[in-house]
Amino acid sequence: MHKPVQEKRTGQRFLKNYNPGMPEVQERCHLLTNQKTVSGRCNVRFILRSKRKNMTENSKENIFEDMIKNQESIFESYAPEDTFNLGRLIGEQAHAGQIFLLNGDLGVGKTVFTQGVAAGLGITEPVNSPTFTILNEYREGRMPLFHFDVYRIEDPEEMEEVGYDDYFFGEGICLIEWAEQIAELLPEKVVSITIEKDPEKGFDYRRISVKGSEKR
Repeated sequence: MHKPVQEKRTGQRFLKNYNPGMPEVQERCHLLTNQKTVSGRCNVRFILRSKRKNMTENSKENIFEDMIKNQESIFESYAPEDTFNLGRLIGEQAHAGQIFLLNGDLGVGKTVFTQGVAAGLGITEPVNSPTFTILNEYREGRMPLFHFDVYRIEDPEEMEEVGYDDYFFGEGICLIEWAEQIAELLPEKVVSITIEKDPEKGFDYRRISVKGSEKR
C-alpha cells in the first residue's frame, strides 16, 4: 500500500496512487440515519463498519439517496483516509448527469476527496487539481468524471468556450470547485459538499457537509 504523500501546503495529505485495500475500506454501512449521534453527525469510519456482503443493492442506493435529499448530512473525518473513503462511497453510487459542488479553503482536502470519488468510479489514473486548466477529464471508469476549478473564471460566459453544457448534461458526473463563480449557469439540482477544518479537534479533522438541493 502506497503511503499518502504529505501536501506541501497546510491541510490534509494528497493520497497519490492510494490503494484502498485496507479492511475498513472494504466495508460499508447499511444506512446513515440510524448511526448518527444526537448532534446529527456521523463519523466516516462508523459508516464503513458493516460488511458489504450484508448490503443489498437497494440499501446501498438508500445510503446515497439519504445523502442528497433536501437535507444536510454531516460527516466527521479524522484522517485523509476518511475523507477519501467518503468520496469513494459517493463515486460508487453516483449517477450520470449529477453535479457536485465542492467547497472548502485551500489545503482542506478537496483533492483527497476528489481522488476518492474517482476511485469509486473505477478511475485509476492520477487525479490532480485542475487549478490552471479549469477542467480535468477522466474517462476510464464506469462513467466519466469532469473536475472543474473555475476560480479564475471572471465572467460566466467564459464557460461557453469550455463547452460546459456538454459536461453538465452529458454522460458523466461533474465536480466543481469555486462554483459560486458560475452560479447562474448551474442547474436546479446539485449536491453541495463543504469541507471545513476545526483546529480544536486536531490537524487532520474535517467536518464534511453533504446537502442536496432541488433549487438553488
